[in-house]
Amino acid sequence: MIGARFRRGHQGIFALFTHLDSTVEACKALRAAGHKGFRAYAPLPEHELLEEGLALTHSPVRVFTLAGGLTGAATGFAFTSWTSMDWPLVTGGKPILSIPAYVIIAFECAILFGALSTVIGLFINAGLPNLRPLVAYHPECSNGSFGVYVTAPPARIDEVRTILAGFDPEELREDPDGFDV
Repeated sequence: MIGARFRRGHQGIFALFTHLDSTVEACKALRAAGHKGFRAYAPLPEHELLEEGLALTHSPVRVFTLAGGLTGAATGFAFTSWTSMDWPLVTGGKPILSIPAYVIIAFECAILFGALSTVIGLFINAGLPNLRPLVAYHPECSNGSFGVYVTAPPARIDEVRTILAGFDPEELREDPDGFDV
């Protein structure tokens, strides 16, 4: 399930496609017509549907990983520096703050914080936990078919129906009140 959230006052149309190519082309046509409130359903992850159909390029989870890793490294250096300054151990004229010795702890903290922030970023970007039931889901989307669910204002719902019907969907159904997915 990929796409934008439902907006109030919009109607929903669900189209079920047998082939990936027609699903991708329908998504491209919807984007070209200026529609942004649609979701795509697939039985398995398809990079064509994500990259070409929905125009999604990079996952934002990698930013969480970078921020967590940098925060972890800074925390590792700060913790070891603070510990050395709070309890100085003067031995043989060596410096109290010995940065090369702290690299190992900073590296381990960077890995720990990066991994934890990756998991947190995954949950945030996936919208988990999803406490609302999926009402626009079609069981055939788990058996090999592809679906596109579009929300649009009532004035543009005929345009959406025409665009989706042009790609010969297996099923095309409409909910006059719209779905909250």
